[in-house]
Amino acid sequence: MTENSSHKQTPISDKTGFSSRVFYSARQAIRRHASGGNILIGTTVLALIIANIPAINAYYFDFWEQEVRLQLGDFNLFSHSGHPMTLLTFINDSLMAIFFFSIGLEIKREILVGELSSFKQALLPIVAAIGGMVVPVVLYYLISKDTEYVGGAAIPMATDIAFSLGVLAMLGKRVPVSLKIFLTTLAVVDDIGGIIVIAAFYSTHIELMMLLYAAILLVLLMLGSVFRIKSKVFYLGIGGVIWYLFLNSGIHPTIAGVLVAFCVPATPVYAPKKYIQKIQNSIVHFNSFEVTGDLEKRSILNKEQLDWLKQVESASDKVISPLQDLEDTLHPLVNYYILPLFAFANAGIFLLDMAPMEAFEGISLAIIIGLVAGKFLGILSFSWLTVKLKLAPMPAHANWNMMSSIAMLGGIGFTVSIFIATLSFNANDPAQAALLSHAKLGIVIGSVLSGILAFIWLHLTLPKGVAPDAVED
Repeated sequence: MTENSSHKQTPISDKTGFSSRVFYSARQAIRRHASGGNILIGTTVLALIIANIPAINAYYFDFWEQEVRLQLGDFNLFSHSGHPMTLLTFINDSLMAIFFFSIGLEIKREILVGELSSFKQALLPIVAAIGGMVVPVVLYYLISKDTEYVGGAAIPMATDIAFSLGVLAMLGKRVPVSLKIFLTTLAVVDDIGGIIVIAAFYSTHIELMMLLYAAILLVLLMLGSVFRIKSKVFYLGIGGVIWYLFLNSGIHPTIAGVLVAFCVPATPVYAPKKYIQKIQNSIVHFNSFEVTGDLEKRSILNKEQLDWLKQVESASDKVISPLQDLEDTLHPLVNYYILPLFAFANAGIFLLDMAPMEAFEGISLAIIIGLVAGKFLGILSFSWLTVKLKLAPMPAHANWNMMSSIAMLGGIGFTVSIFIATLSFNANDPAQAALLSHAKLGIVIGSVLSGILAFIWLHLTLPKGVAPDAVED
């Protein structure tokens, strides 16, 4: 199919007017991910620099080995099988559980009211994401078969949404919003695949009683949702206990974050109509002070005014569901603090004892090929087949040059790829620690190559000026 032929199609988004009315929350999420990607780039570069300065790198590596304790008597909350966590383990097992909790909230919202709520609308990014997971894993496996690093086959299957949207943000409003939403949806589906892989293949010795207790608490959370308990403290408090039980059960604790997120209610206390009535009633009473001219003065509110204003504030809180409220609250924490800290702690690779060509052999080469070639071929070929078979339309205002660039952008694995690498290889085993360092190097190189190639491709092929579906912020 030629580029011109793609323009002759009438995408669903055009028919429904979707391209001209992108939801505010979707735009906000894209913006936050993009700005978070810039911080990730900065912390990654900083970690690589510090890890390779002989005078201070020892302090950097030793810092992450400090023990973390939150202890009451003999009970330490941050312990795993009776052993206290190191700071690095705390980041990877505790803080990243919050990251996966936010991913779970995002997935649930997308299924209920987002891009994944319409099968036909979601089909193209779903199929593209499947291709972008299968092909890299197959390429990696073929390269690494019968080697000691074959167990890392899942490493190149991930797409980092923050980094990839950060690259698109550099091109401003030249990029169609429909293309950004396609990439975001693809990355969400990618995250679902990563969660399934972590749950299925990265479990150790299973403690059944711990899992049984966790299952009972998950049922309690689901009952809370059924009986319309809206307290966020209820879900977060019990969720913290479930995280601890998973941590000591043999199932990776980040899975607890996802399961708890699925239990958070998506319905608000007030229906929008009741909210409007409450607001109108409060404003009518507030406006009654206009008779005395009090509304023209910049003065402290009196008791009656404060009461009516508090009712407006309370009603506004109750019309937002716990799911959307938590997702919105966690976005800044995750994008600006947790993920940059994860990158800073895990991206520090000591390069001075490596020969330059080591970056392009063994596990590093397998990951680079998986990310750069595998993601590109998987996303593009599965997308092309889906459109060619008329199962789903192209994103509005997109052509195959743009789709090819997005497929290349999918090779930015970074955050989840590094996370899976830390699960695949034990840093405390000297042989596996070397594999882990080379795996991280391959992830960084593959992600950077994919990002640069995608940016150049888009810069050269995107139409000049503002995209037709660009919206004002």
